[in-house]
Amino acid sequence: MKRSAQPGPTTEHRPSRRTLLKTGAALMATTAAPFWPSTAAAGQGPPGGDDTGTLDRAWRQPVSPTQQLLLKGGTIISMDPKVGDLVKGDVLIEGKKIVGVAADGQLKAPARAQVIDASNTIIIPGFVDAHRHSWEGQLRRIIPDGAIGEYMATTHNGFARYYRPHDIYVGNLITALGCIDAGITCVIDNSHNSRSAAHSDGAVQALIDSGIRGVHSSGAPQTGDWDKQWPQDLERLQKKFFTSTDQLVTLRMQAGMDRELWALARRLGIRITTESNAAGKEFEDFSNEKLLHPDNTFNHCQGWPDAVWQRVKDAGATVNVCPRSDSQYALGEGVSAFQTALDHGIRPGFSIDNEVSYGTDMWTEMRVAFYVQRAMATYRKTHGDAKAPPLVDVRTILECATLGGAGCAGLLDKCGSLTPGKEADIVMLRTDDINLYPSNHAVGTVVLAADTRNIDTVIIGGKIRKLHGKMVGVNLDRFRQMADESRSYLFAKAGYKLDVFSRT
Repeated sequence: MKRSAQPGPTTEHRPSRRTLLKTGAALMATTAAPFWPSTAAAGQGPPGGDDTGTLDRAWRQPVSPTQQLLLKGGTIISMDPKVGDLVKGDVLIEGKKIVGVAADGQLKAPARAQVIDASNTIIIPGFVDAHRHSWEGQLRRIIPDGAIGEYMATTHNGFARYYRPHDIYVGNLITALGCIDAGITCVIDNSHNSRSAAHSDGAVQALIDSGIRGVHSSGAPQTGDWDKQWPQDLERLQKKFFTSTDQLVTLRMQAGMDRELWALARRLGIRITTESNAAGKEFEDFSNEKLLHPDNTFNHCQGWPDAVWQRVKDAGATVNVCPRSDSQYALGEGVSAFQTALDHGIRPGFSIDNEVSYGTDMWTEMRVAFYVQRAMATYRKTHGDAKAPPLVDVRTILECATLGGAGCAGLLDKCGSLTPGKEADIVMLRTDDINLYPSNHAVGTVVLAADTRNIDTVIIGGKIRKLHGKMVGVNLDRFRQMADESRSYLFAKAGYKLDVFSRT
């Protein structure tokens, strides 16, 4: 039975967080249409793409092809066996590409090159977040104790239906700028709130404006009324924003195991991302029909039997795991599929999933994966498991956070390692900061000790986005104003009263 639409709660009687979650949970339990009004029918507000002065003009300007940068005298972790690691080395960048990595003093940089002193730093490839629902940026830590039911109630059954195109833009911009600040230079934006063509445009424009290397994975909303413009709108998006593959932001589809949708994606020549918290017979069917290809990426990968892992591996598809998300939301057995991926000879990407319950950084993701794997491996060994796995090492963890994610993004030719010919997505960490000094093991310092405060410089596609610990060209006062206005609108529409000490 379909319920008729009813107005949402008034501002005179705003529900608490608990009431909102209960309402959303009740909606999840029924197949009836939601009673909150459609976002697609709501007032559009400011157009998608209005950053309200957050970004300076120079931020949006492309990197000059004649620009030359020399990062001089840093400890280099290249993540490329052919390049190797250097105790003290230099990285030369021309335009957007890395043209040389060598021991300090061996590169002949032109006299006009801008030199960045990298002494007392570690230089690494930028982190790659293989799966993030970026549109939720306004909802950071709104349910820190929430499990999957609370997440669905808060996002898809709660605030999602009130998002205007402008709010999608703001959410994506909040997330993307937070990624850059934290050293994540590439993110796969799993955008499952594309309520209209204008919403999708806002999401893509935010990624473009942010300066991040972004993969916009366009998907359908999961609840509520929307324009039903998807998936056919993918072709319009491709023509409007993605006429070239030689750009920072690229397009793909987010879809379940659906033959027609996958066929459309392949006709358009775009990759496919699929959320997978279980594996049914469809994996066997799709494999037998030869529908699993290297253009498939799977998120979470909980509950997969060995046969599915083998089929996915044989197909050359990529996977990413969620060390925090799966524990936070009590998915599957509550432990990510990291060990299972390793057991099948797969180095997965790491993904942060969202910021609704926790933070934006890759540091915590790496540490959760590292310590949980070692704890579980030790537990199995001490309890007599002859097949207990070896303890994971820090380099494997860093590989997942860089190359593993780049593989999921389909961008191994552009990022993930400091390889001459790739584009310059680079992070420099200060090792003379009090929390890192003295640094006695470069990879150990990066994986197990560093955090966002230690980031000196972030470069994406050759463009400096953070320098000397500060974002370059971001007006934080305007950023906060933009975020506050969008959040206030969403809270008012949902009738939600903010309680920063609430207990759900």
